[in-house]
Amino acid sequence: MHIQDFLKTHPDLKYCFTGGKGGVGKSVLAGAMAYHFAKNGERTLLASLNPVHSLSNLFGQHLEGGEPKPVEGISNLFVIEVEINDMVLSYREKISNRLRDFLKWAEIPLNPEPFIDIATTNPAFQESAMFDKTMEIITQQKETYSRVIFDTAAVANAVRLIGLSKIYGLWLSRMLASRKEALSLRYQLSTRKEKVLNEIKRDPLMADLLAMNERFEAARKVLTNPNETAFFFVTIPQSLPISVVKRFITMVRGFNIPIGGVLVNGIIPETTFDLDGSGFLDGKRDEQARYLKIIRDDLGDLVSAHVRLQSREVSGLNSLKEVENDMFESATA
Repeated sequence: MHIQDFLKTHPDLKYCFTGGKGGVGKSVLAGAMAYHFAKNGERTLLASLNPVHSLSNLFGQHLEGGEPKPVEGISNLFVIEVEINDMVLSYREKISNRLRDFLKWAEIPLNPEPFIDIATTNPAFQESAMFDKTMEIITQQKETYSRVIFDTAAVANAVRLIGLSKIYGLWLSRMLASRKEALSLRYQLSTRKEKVLNEIKRDPLMADLLAMNERFEAARKVLTNPNETAFFFVTIPQSLPISVVKRFITMVRGFNIPIGGVLVNGIIPETTFDLDGSGFLDGKRDEQARYLKIIRDDLGDLVSAHVRLQSREVSGLNSLKEVENDMFESATA
């Protein structure tokens, strides 16, 4: 189904994620998608979750700073490049405060720093922080923008990021159940029950968990809602990127994340091959045709757009407009 047809059948689509192997042009196609919506009068936010940002270069403007900034030259388009280091530091402080409050409230005379180090240096900490930031953008910007496009990191990180929503929910449910059980036991053992009840109401960890759970539930409903959310995979006609997309499509479906389609980038036009009188590109023509056939055979109706390989680096609105035209106006090959 061509991407235009997909949009027509999903009029309430609000959140679009792009993912793929590194170097396949995720940021360019995410930018083209955001440009398309903004051009059509929809207030659009393009959020880069990639540790190595490229949106400033893509639009030819300074868009750094970690806050939404308007793109010059087009109305309705805003960009935020999430600063990974600042985000991780902020999330570390948030987790640290939760642990300190818990130990203080529970009257446990332990130095919290070793526990903080363990909690904030595990391999999944950055992904947890990224998911927290994604939830923040979804919940806080819901009323501000008609469309939100997420330019994610490499597909493995992107799938873990979104798939983390399911794990996150299970963890919160267990934490809430354990916390309630602990508070109940404390109440039963105490002889000063009125005081304990007042303390329970002020329990900072319980309040924080309930707030997190409420925010998570709102984000989870969005991430698994096929009317509001779609994940678009980006590939190029090469063996490894195609294999990566096929593998992670299966993973995304396992997490009940709606798939919008596969965007095939970097296609060399037939006219380019015809102009080559030296025969240098004959092998490339055969290779591309072979991989495009694999894409058609293996991905079928999921293929939603074909985008030509650009003759120069995509930087600035004029060159981005050419990509947008390929992506949304050209028929699928």
